Amino acid sequence: MEQKHDFGTGKISRNILNLAIPMTLAQLINLMYNIVDRIYIGHIPNASSQALTGIGLTLPMITIMIAFANLFGMGGAPLFSIARGGDEEERAGNIMGTTCSMLILSAAALMVSGFLLKRPLLYLFGASDATFPYANDYISIYLLGTGFVMLSLGMNSFINAQGFGKTGMLSVLIGAFANIILDPIFIFGFHMGVKGAALATVISQAMSAVWVIHFLTGSKVLIRLERRRMKVQPKLLKEIVGLGTSGFVMAITNGIVQIVCNAVLAGFGGDIYVGVMTVLNSVREITHLPVTGITNGAQPVIGFNYGAGKYDRVKEAIRFMSVVCIVITLGAWVLVDFFPEFFIKMFSSERALLEAGVPAMKVYFFGIFMMALQFAGQSTFVALGFSRHAVFFSIFRKVIIVVPLTLLLPYIGGLGVMGVFLAEPISNFVGGTACFMTMIVTVRKRLRKSIN
Repeated sequence: MEQKHDFGTGKISRNILNLAIPMTLAQLINLMYNIVDRIYIGHIPNASSQALTGIGLTLPMITIMIAFANLFGMGGAPLFSIARGGDEEERAGNIMGTTCSMLILSAAALMVSGFLLKRPLLYLFGASDATFPYANDYISIYLLGTGFVMLSLGMNSFINAQGFGKTGMLSVLIGAFANIILDPIFIFGFHMGVKGAALATVISQAMSAVWVIHFLTGSKVLIRLERRRMKVQPKLLKEIVGLGTSGFVMAITNGIVQIVCNAVLAGFGGDIYVGVMTVLNSVREITHLPVTGITNGAQPVIGFNYGAGKYDRVKEAIRFMSVVCIVITLGAWVLVDFFPEFFIKMFSSERALLEAGVPAMKVYFFGIFMMALQFAGQSTFVALGFSRHAVFFSIFRKVIIVVPLTLLLPYIGGLGVMGVFLAEPISNFVGGTACFMTMIVTVRKRLRKSIN
């Protein structure tokens, strides 16, 4: 059984794809939680655009939850892989236990904070009196499932880190299919609208979380989640947070960008352009999906071989991951550029949103293949424990490039709302190049020192 999940043998490409394919499918299914909600909500009779805009306004709050799941899940899983590669099973088990405890504690804090601050936050994020009721209805129910969201996202990484990619996919599959079934029942059958979408999501996430914990505490895993290991160990927590800060900052900065974009778009173009950005964010999630699948599949392989001292395999894994990511994003750019109406109509058939969305989509996704370099560089830093580099480039692209451009470009040359959408491709070219080139130089030096 151990040999089956040993990333130090066999073809690197096969090791990565064996994890990446089921992980990509799992992420596709996981994406369906929110995407299906938006698709159904975007077709609610007589309220589609306002309801869709309302859901878009809740995305920063949901992103913050994901950020904390990343902080502990994405911080703990690579350390877990490195420890497992070095035959340190006790340390690996303690890392997993500490991560689980922190996910539970942070979920409780986030839920309470969310209920206390939801009204001022939603208006800060760009809500109007017309869209606030939809946003409030959705997030009020969604917050009740914070713990389920955190556990299903954060702990599933430890299933994948042990080589059980298909089981990790099944973890998400269970909840996602429940969500697809429950959404139309609650939204249209029980006439609950956005409340029904949120309730369906909470129930579905609960099912996923129960499955994940059940599997990790069962007999099939290589290293079990045990109660005796769930005491938070400060030293391990510091390492987890240090490495997970990259994923945390990436998610938080995504939330900051969403807030700034919504606020500027509401000022320059009104609610309709906030709705457009909701659609673009949804399409972006779809196009990034296979890339995150490849990078997430590569991380355990890179970390395991680094921990085992097999540095040639580390370099081979980085090369394979980078090339595949570039090819995938080139294909995504072509599809989005040639068929923008198809992607927009998935979420709404309103003529006003379609007319505003097509030109915005062509600008927003220009040169998206450069984002692959950011993904590849960032994932390598995380897999090898380069926490400071990972954090810096998370901040660099979003906070240092996107936010200032989003605030400034609308005032230059009469760009208006198009200036907001133009900030994304500029950041992809600048941030992606800087991150990838730094990764090449830094990793080469680290591996050379390790060999010597």
